[in-house]
Amino acid sequence: MRNAGGSGDTICAVATPVGEGGIGIIRISGPETLLIASRFIRIRSGIPLRTIESHRLYLADIWQADASQTETSLRFETPIDEALVVYMKAPRSYTAEDVLEIHAHGSQAGLAMISESCLQAGCRLAMPGEFTKRAFLNGRLDLSQAEGVLATIKATSEQGLAIAQRHLRGDLKQEVDQLRSRLLAMLAHLEAGIDFVEEDIEFVGRDELKKVLRETTDTIDAALSSSRTGRVLREGARVVIVGRPNVGKSSLLNRLLGESRAIVTDTPGTTRDLIEETVHFDGATLSLVDTAGLRETIDAIEREGIRRTEEAVRDADLLIIVIDATDLAQAATIFNTPLLDRGNMVVALNKIDLLTPGQIADLSSHFSLPGGGVPLPISTVTGEGLKALREVIKDSVGLRSLEPSQSVTITNIRHQEILLRCRDYLAKALESIESGTHPECVAVDLRGAADTLGEITGVITSDEVLHRIFSQFCIGK
Repeated sequence: MRNAGGSGDTICAVATPVGEGGIGIIRISGPETLLIASRFIRIRSGIPLRTIESHRLYLADIWQADASQTETSLRFETPIDEALVVYMKAPRSYTAEDVLEIHAHGSQAGLAMISESCLQAGCRLAMPGEFTKRAFLNGRLDLSQAEGVLATIKATSEQGLAIAQRHLRGDLKQEVDQLRSRLLAMLAHLEAGIDFVEEDIEFVGRDELKKVLRETTDTIDAALSSSRTGRVLREGARVVIVGRPNVGKSSLLNRLLGESRAIVTDTPGTTRDLIEETVHFDGATLSLVDTAGLRETIDAIEREGIRRTEEAVRDADLLIIVIDATDLAQAATIFNTPLLDRGNMVVALNKIDLLTPGQIADLSSHFSLPGGGVPLPISTVTGEGLKALREVIKDSVGLRSLEPSQSVTITNIRHQEILLRCRDYLAKALESIESGTHPECVAVDLRGAADTLGEITGVITSDEVLHRIFSQFCIGK
């Protein structure tokens, strides 16, 4: 099977997921697309495949390819499937090359046979992400848009999909290009002033340059501040429910899920292992994790459950610490646990259905939480306080609905690292201006900031970066 070669090869791959389905799509892209396809595809109406119109569906029969065939001696002997085929003439295609798609039945055996015919007829098997990589190399997508394709494929929530689509449409590219253009304009003026330093001509004032650098820094800071929310929207947040045995952790999980997922009994230590389920909050995906109760025990199975609880706590984006509101004596000791000494937590005082209104009102006076937080009285029996808890969870993991006018949200770790480096260059440039350093030093940092921004869209990049990005794609995309 051919799976190595250059960008001038004609490539093929199954573009639909593995598994049984009504439709399966095989994609072919490259300079010999029609020539190769004509060796195993026959249009049902009888017209030659190489004469079909672009962007129009045709009913066709798919046959096993014979490697010995030539264009003038085609033999169609072993049928595989009937399908719809569509030809997309360059550059009006996904890759900006000639592309042909075969929309066949979703049989894995059939798709494998069609793929083999593609290879026998002269195609090479596409590498992971090679179709999208060709779209980038051929100028149809910039690098941030290519990453938007991957984010769209992997989106697990409505908001995550919306952000991925903004990147795919080029919103991030547009914002980065604007920032980079302003920096390059300042750099051009600054370097012109350096060239004419003996004539004492100043092409850009210090105050104007500082203003542009500070405004650019503010824009980058705003983008970086969105990166945590962006990561949660892209990957989901991990919310871990912890507490002593029998305080209502499993009951809270069931309430938040809206179903009876965890076993609930009055016997302490019922939960021995992690129970993890997915729930959608405000268009984003959260993983809720119920854990074994934290206590000293000689039971080997329960000890293992507690060990797994400790691992889950270390990986959590948010902790919900559940306390029995009818037994506050045990609450004081749980905050002495080093494992729970962290800022991002919510304290839920459960079982308030067993208290009087006066006792409920006095609950907050018994606690001094990290960061001055206030515990939330709840009841997993009546549902009281759960709406407020959901709102606090949204706030704590950054899931408040994004305003349509808000700047582009950063969801990609690569983009975040680039923006941090760009901000460092800008800070050095500002420091140099303030200290009266020679303009050439300022120009070096200004060039560094502009070049760094260019890495987001692929104006400046390396083969190593491209490989790292496109290797994350599936074959067929």
